Amino acid sequence: MKGLLIAGDRSGSGKTSITLALSALLATSRAVQTFKVGMDYIDPSYLTGVTGRPCRNLDDYVMSPDEVRAIFSHGCRGADIAIVEGVRGLFEGAEALTDLGSTAAIAKQLNLPVVLVIDARSITRSAAAIVKGFQAFDPDVAIRGVILNKISGSRHREKTIQAVEHYCGVPVIGAIPRMEEMELAARHLGLVPYREGAEGEGFLERIDIIKRMIGEHVDLDALLGIAGEFVLPAEESPLYAVPEAPDVRVGVAMDEAFNFYYADLFDVLASLGAEVVPFSPLRDRLPEADGYILGGGYPELFGAELEANVAMREGLREVSRNGTPVYAECGGLIYLTDRMVLAPGFAGVDEGRAYDLAGVFAGEARMPARRMLGYVVGTSAAMSPMGEAAFRGHEFHYSDVRLLPGTRYAYRLTRGSGIRDGLDGALRDRTVGSYTHLHPVTSRGMLAHFVDCCRA
Repeated sequence: MKGLLIAGDRSGSGKTSITLALSALLATSRAVQTFKVGMDYIDPSYLTGVTGRPCRNLDDYVMSPDEVRAIFSHGCRGADIAIVEGVRGLFEGAEALTDLGSTAAIAKQLNLPVVLVIDARSITRSAAAIVKGFQAFDPDVAIRGVILNKISGSRHREKTIQAVEHYCGVPVIGAIPRMEEMELAARHLGLVPYREGAEGEGFLERIDIIKRMIGEHVDLDALLGIAGEFVLPAEESPLYAVPEAPDVRVGVAMDEAFNFYYADLFDVLASLGAEVVPFSPLRDRLPEADGYILGGGYPELFGAELEANVAMREGLREVSRNGTPVYAECGGLIYLTDRMVLAPGFAGVDEGRAYDLAGVFAGEARMPARRMLGYVVGTSAAMSPMGEAAFRGHEFHYSDVRLLPGTRYAYRLTRGSGIRDGLDGALRDRTVGSYTHLHPVTSRGMLAHFVDCCRA
């Protein structure tokens, strides 16, 4: 099969819209498997939406090289081409002097040719200097083509293409006009998730406009010519081996308010012998299960609906008190507090509002607060339903959870903020709630401990 990676020269270069459109265009005649570099839920929701195959994440700060390759190979099974979207600029990562956590690291680990998206607004020869600098900075990254974005006219286009191809020796396979319609809808944590946006007016029409624009201004045949050929391993990774039949049921909150999950979660749970039982905290009663997972999302946009579903709130509080294992991340953590307090003007609320929530943890969540975004490194204590383990993950929120003194914490962080002072993973009975998001492959052992607790 074929594969390539689309990277940007910086954040805001336009690579997300371009990758989205190229994936959608190719998916009209091929099975396209997409990947996103970095720990991110929202961009993958778009790539999943336009291809019909779950986008998967790759991040070598969180994952080992073997895990990166296993996720890539697993995702690619049954696909014709793999498209990997980078994160930020090509060389941005976790550190200043290594490529750890960067798009470049993934390109090298998977031996993928790179198409570099350049924000060419107001530059011509300087675009060639940027490409030349990227080529020289790490010759082991195979930059095989360039897409110029935000081109202002035919003269701008001609001069910039001529300069890049002359000085850099790589083809310019696309030159995209600068248009407001190329921008995707965003809010306080980034883009509006695809599932939510698709239900709104004009969203899918905007996707179609972007798709048409890219189709008119990028040479798809040249793109496919750049893609590298590779052969998948004959055997599936043991990470994804599934037992004959599940022997435990795990309820997973899945609706408009809670949808931040990595696609690998469902494969890993299946490999651990767990049957996933989806439920909606917005509109359902709590289903019968041996344990529950509440992921992140946007509970702040659905405060009234979450408060109104009293049966769900009471059901979660009861199973938690009864010792049923419950694992909550970020938005799920917020939902397990006593209340959520929104400041005036936040999330469409004219006046300040407070909403009663599940009340598992004594305390409240306030929004907005300082925006937190970054990797976390820590350890989990043996008393946690996630077991004793070292982990790497990330945190991404715009809230402040304030729990009462005396709250126990299962996680201690050496990198990241957590709930307070480097403490995360609030613990009560066999319920743990954290700002830390874990990736299910690299934290498979913690999930296995959780499933064993459900089984017990």
